Amino acid sequence: MPKPQKHVLVCVQSRPPGHPRGSCGANGCAEVYQRFMDEFQARNLWADFLLTNTGCLGPCASGPTVLVYPEGVMYSAVGADDVVELIDRHLVADQPVERLRAAPGVWD
Repeated sequence: MPKPQKHVLVCVQSRPPGHPRGSCGANGCAEVYQRFMDEFQARNLWADFLLTNTGCLGPCASGPTVLVYPEGVMYSAVGADDVVELIDRHLVADQPVERLRAAPGVWD
């Protein structure tokens, strides 16, 4: 298997309703991950990029959270409608999507 250009991690952590930390699950992470899966499949991105669902990445209250390596860019409050832009701009064009970046102090 060739080394991927980028690795996308999508938090799919769910906690019970009312949990003090919140969770990406309560904010629609399943739809975000599914949209990534659908786009990867439709565009045949598997040869160049790796997609992994994960447990908690940390900032639960501001999820869904997506992390892209090797740059180490964390995105917060990602919605399914943001996935195409993340793929087109960050993965393909190598330009992080500033409007979705985690706030300073969350991921420095």
